[in-house]
Amino acid sequence: MCGIVGYIGDKPVADILLNGLSQLEYRGYDSAGVAVQTGTKINVYKAEGKLENLSSVLMQHKGEFAQSTLGIGHIRWATHGAPNVINAHPHTCNCGNLVIVHNGIIENYKELKEELEKNGAKFKSQTDTEAVAHLIAYQYEKTKDLTEAVRIATSKVDGAYALCIMHNDEKDKLIATKRNAPLLVGVGENEYFVASDVPAIIPYTKRAMYLNDNQIVTLTRTNMTLIDKDGNELPQKVEVLPWEPVALSKMGYKHFMLKEIHEQPDIIRNILVGKLRSAETPIELDEVKLNKDTLKNLNRIQIIACGTSLHAAMIGKYIIEDFCGIAVDVEASSEYIYRKTVTDEHTLVIGVSQSGETADTLTAIKQAKAKGSHILIITNRPDSAMAREADSLIPVNAGIEVSVAATKSYIAQLVSFYLLAFYMAEIKNSMNSAELQALKSEMMLVPQKIEQILSHKETIQKCAQHYANTKDFIYVARGINYPTALEGALKLKEISYINATGYPAGELKHGPIAMLDDSMPVLSILMKGSVYEKILSNSEEAKARNARMIALTNSKDEKLKDLFEFIIEVPEIQEYLSPLIAMIPLQLIAYYIAEYLGKDVDQPRNLAKSVTVE
Repeated sequence: MCGIVGYIGDKPVADILLNGLSQLEYRGYDSAGVAVQTGTKINVYKAEGKLENLSSVLMQHKGEFAQSTLGIGHIRWATHGAPNVINAHPHTCNCGNLVIVHNGIIENYKELKEELEKNGAKFKSQTDTEAVAHLIAYQYEKTKDLTEAVRIATSKVDGAYALCIMHNDEKDKLIATKRNAPLLVGVGENEYFVASDVPAIIPYTKRAMYLNDNQIVTLTRTNMTLIDKDGNELPQKVEVLPWEPVALSKMGYKHFMLKEIHEQPDIIRNILVGKLRSAETPIELDEVKLNKDTLKNLNRIQIIACGTSLHAAMIGKYIIEDFCGIAVDVEASSEYIYRKTVTDEHTLVIGVSQSGETADTLTAIKQAKAKGSHILIITNRPDSAMAREADSLIPVNAGIEVSVAATKSYIAQLVSFYLLAFYMAEIKNSMNSAELQALKSEMMLVPQKIEQILSHKETIQKCAQHYANTKDFIYVARGINYPTALEGALKLKEISYINATGYPAGELKHGPIAMLDDSMPVLSILMKGSVYEKILSNSEEAKARNARMIALTNSKDEKLKDLFEFIIEVPEIQEYLSPLIAMIPLQLIAYYIAEYLGKDVDQPRNLAKSVTVE
């Protein structure tokens, strides 16, 4: 989950590396470091903690690298070894001539380390990465060719890696390679950029080449060469990136998270354009290759995801089963990959990932694909590794999401699931046409209903401040909004560090009710529909145990005033679509509590945006 950058060109490298790392800080912020070619040697600078600490270190040494135009940088999310300066990247060989940065996990690093120590390598850190530095340096002594040394060394490595490498004996060269970790090369005029993700390069160029697994790229200031693991030269596929630098600006908001919450109405509009033209016309999903015969032969659907995407998948299960009559299983990718893959050509497997690079989900869909299943990917990154594995694709079009806590990408995933369910129901003719048209019509009104919530946040802010100092929090719901309760609790945990838990409301009496007292807030999601009265009854049970009650509701029921301390009202909406409305206040509650407590909203501790290691 670390972020790496590299640059070779004619511009001062330090500023480019720092700016690139600042755009990748969502991938980790335990430590940071850069290595720059100064003409006579490679200087390495590191700092523990956030990137600002490295900036301070570099300011103290600015004269040493003012003219440097070649370098690599790293922002770390710690896996092997504590988050300190010794374990921070870049790492070097013993002589200091070879320097590397790495994202991923080297699974056989212990075996490599033992063999390298026998050959004289002296290890300084506790990281798996240092083994790769020594291994490449060992091969370089034999080949005296950095590209060839990288090719031979990586053939001996097991695991996931994105690597960027420099050597003092080849002062006009930068090498990059990857396996099961994202990496791309930005192409400029007589300059090249290497990065884990697009935001690091988009201020400088919109032309880029994505590396595939086991490819090795050699960069000079004027040339790029791409080879495979056997040394064969490959054609280069440079493409134009769809991103704009403005996406990386807070646009006046205090935090990216708040900006991204407010972007959600327009995100939904962007998704619906060209897909849902009117209530009467069929849904258009051009990149979904499911026809009547394919759906007829399906026995079941499996949805695989992690974290916030898993909660979106749970709602996807609910609506696909109800609209289409197909059995749907939802499973965490991290569990799916470690048991027998029971799937075949009669199973549709849906992978859901904001980044399209989530390691567990990528592994899971590869396993299912090997069994002959049709793979459908729902992702915010149609340029990702997961999208390249897809038979069918739904790009969610949420734009760059900078805040680590997912908001707009979650809503975009939900809308994508609704469109998929509508699409499949139309093909199967499995749903009453009048009911389907009513849902499609109301879907087109969702953006303005969210805007109503965002325009009247006062009650939400007061509620957040009122409960900001609680140690625990419970969210309850039933039916289609049970995943909403889980996602609301997750948002609060992620950015405020309050122990929040989501429960099916009917399960309170089966254990969790023992936790209730006058210090425990319970937020009930009371959307009108089939389970409204049941949740109301469960809320009364909680109130009887002196819990501090909060309602999130679209009901005008007068008796709610006697039951709840706070009532957060949302616009009227059909029950099936209610998760799209209910989630907005929960995102805002989490945001305002964290902001009130002075937490780092956009970069919560221990978390990274894209989980590219298992």
